Amino acid sequence: MPRRRLRDLSIVQNTPNLEETNREQQTIIGSSNVPETPNEPAEIQTKSCGTRKGRGRTLLKDLYELNPVERVKVSRNNLCQPVGSEARLLAGYLGIIARNANMLPINYESWHQMPDSNKNQAFDNIKERFALEVSDTYIKKALGKKWRDHKSNLKKEYFKKDISLKEKLRNVQPGMLRYQWEDAIRFWNSKKGKDRERVGTSSGQKQKFTHTAGSKSFTCVAEAEELSSSQKVGRLQLFNITHRKKDGSPMTSEAGEIMEKLKDKKAEYEAVASSDSSVNLEDIDNRIITEVLGPESQAQAEVQRLRDQMAQMQASTVEQIAQLKVEAASREAEVQENMKNSSYNLKKRQQREKQSKTENTTNSNYSFRIC
Repeated sequence: MPRRRLRDLSIVQNTPNLEETNREQQTIIGSSNVPETPNEPAEIQTKSCGTRKGRGRTLLKDLYELNPVERVKVSRNNLCQPVGSEARLLAGYLGIIARNANMLPINYESWHQMPDSNKNQAFDNIKERFALEVSDTYIKKALGKKWRDHKSNLKKEYFKKDISLKEKLRNVQPGMLRYQWEDAIRFWNSKKGKDRERVGTSSGQKQKFTHTAGSKSFTCVAEAEELSSSQKVGRLQLFNITHRKKDGSPMTSEAGEIMEKLKDKKAEYEAVASSDSSVNLEDIDNRIITEVLGPESQAQAEVQRLRDQMAQMQASTVEQIAQLKVEAASREAEVQENMKNSSYNLKKRQQREKQSKTENTTNSNYSFRIC
């Protein structure tokens, strides 16, 4: 598989103070596109005890070759989510950081127990290579998801092996610190760890199907569709796109049934909206998702509604801040001009006073000589 190259991505030059307040000071100096995720070839053991080649771990070697003052600029959409090829590059790098045992140890039971000092160290490392328009909270949550996924993969691949506990403790993986590995193994083997696994397994069994977007986020899928169709992609259309196979058919029969229900519900709401102006068309998708997918998705719909409101508020706030900056700049220029005029007037007055004093002295001396 070809390595990812930094072509057609937005590359910016780091300013002395890369904060939210002066992101506009960054200057675009190049571009790059990331069609593929760079990886390290790996051999994977199959059930028949053979081996096959796999994609291996993400390395992103090209990212480390950037000039120290350069950053990959990650833009956001109106929901404050990262978009574009830069977002996929960021996701790959978050995975690399999540697997760093020195920075983010695996022997903590949950992401919430991870010390803030570790999280901040990881975040600072990310900001050394990315100029982020998304919030710090978003990045840390995404990093937490990558860290949990990493622990889950380790557990499936090594802890679930049919070997003794002693062998599992001894089988420390490359790049892993022994004490961290042993702590994680003992937790997975404890009653608390097994109880947590049962809860997770039970929740997973309730999921009837998954999506077909692969490693690409729904945000990036929606953005790509909007760019190609020049139309906004709603939640219903996004569900339809991300739950179909390459040939266009639903990925499962359950997914197909849900798509039909979503389609019918949308037709009902649009018929009502045509005669009732009180129906909010922008909120129809959330209502339909809630009704068709059931109570379990109600909380998600509420979160989505709040996100939409926050995005609108943030967009309004950004406009207000921009207007205030223009007004402040105008006021500052006015003050500078007034100070300049005052300084000029003061200097002129001092010159006049000096000249007047000189003339008075000359006249006085002249009068003295006459006398």
